[in-house]
Amino acid sequence: MKSFVVATTAALIASPVLADKASVVENYANIAQAKYEDSLSTAKLLQAAVSELIANPTDETLANAKSAWLASRVPYQQTEVYRFGNAIVDDWEGKVNAWPLDEGLIDYVDASYGGATDENALAVLNVIANPKLTVAGQEIDASNITPELLSGELHEADEIESNVATGYHAIEFLLWGQDLNGHGTGAGARPATDYATGDDCTGGNCDRRGDYLKAATDLLVSDLEWMVAQWQTGGDARGEVTGNADAGLLAMLTGMGSLSYGEQAGERMKLGLMLNDPEEEHDCFSDNTHNSHFYDGLGVQNIFLGTYKRVDGSVVTGDSLFGLVAEKDAAIAAALTDDLAQTMQDLGALKSAADAGFAYDQMLERGNEKGEMLIMNAVNGLVKQTKSIERATTALGLDLIEFEGSDSLDNPDAVFQ
Repeated sequence: MKSFVVATTAALIASPVLADKASVVENYANIAQAKYEDSLSTAKLLQAAVSELIANPTDETLANAKSAWLASRVPYQQTEVYRFGNAIVDDWEGKVNAWPLDEGLIDYVDASYGGATDENALAVLNVIANPKLTVAGQEIDASNITPELLSGELHEADEIESNVATGYHAIEFLLWGQDLNGHGTGAGARPATDYATGDDCTGGNCDRRGDYLKAATDLLVSDLEWMVAQWQTGGDARGEVTGNADAGLLAMLTGMGSLSYGEQAGERMKLGLMLNDPEEEHDCFSDNTHNSHFYDGLGVQNIFLGTYKRVDGSVVTGDSLFGLVAEKDAAIAAALTDDLAQTMQDLGALKSAADAGFAYDQMLERGNEKGEMLIMNAVNGLVKQTKSIERATTALGLDLIEFEGSDSLDNPDAVFQ
């Protein structure tokens, strides 16, 4: 990957193609539309697999639903670079990708999970087991589990962010169940019989569990349909970035830097390593965190290079930030491209190790030198590329951006206070 990107960069710098700011931002919007369309199409495949699981709960249909969920994460994670710098996306993102979550809000949990806490009185509310609920002193009729109930009454209930009732991670929990392996081998192991009928039902309330899974998946599809519309011609998100080219460029660079630094390097990677906590995995039920990290990084790289490979193999491409920066300072453009390629190499090494059986939660274990090295190589790469993003911003004559930070990077002592 790195050699290809560097070679391409060298060729472009040798024969630079003039890039137009407006065209760069337009391509950014086109890539957003394509990524959200791919997220929607894969979510619809997940929706179909969930329907089959509910209608015919077997090991095979459960495995198919899990595979569809994993596939849906590939394009979605590449959209996260749009969250920072685009208020429309950031205001919406919590509906579909909120994390971490107190899963006891949704369904049964192991006794080791504990009970309600001072921080969250609803930590073991168990919506699936209880058709009548009390939230913040208000009675809620949950006899019918619908998308409206999940999004309107339960998501972030009592104004607590970890009360996640909707989105990818709620669906992930309903498919995999809790991962009770700590730093050991294995993901969640929910049985297909948790969706069975009659005497075959395990976990209790199998019909309501199916209703919840269906409602959450239907809601994910409708939320993604809404976001696709925002990036189509005439959509509000597209209009926000294309209406003023410099503002659009700042949105692009803000997304790249904030995701790279505070969100991914800090909150999603270094913090978990500092705490040695397997619960700090992003996709903690499925052990898919290595892929989430990889595709987050790829999302940053493809915004700078102005190219996105769609799930059908076609490519969306056009004028790029690389081209704009190269016109101003070829050395900065080359350095940032090299940094992005190195980060993808480091994230690729982490992903390859996990694909070979060395799961991310195992990497987080205290004293695991190989795991720490894999994670910190990627963290260091993300931090380094952020500094190059800052230099690129200056080269373009734009105001310096204050990227999202993280105590794990900026004030490590505060993590343990």
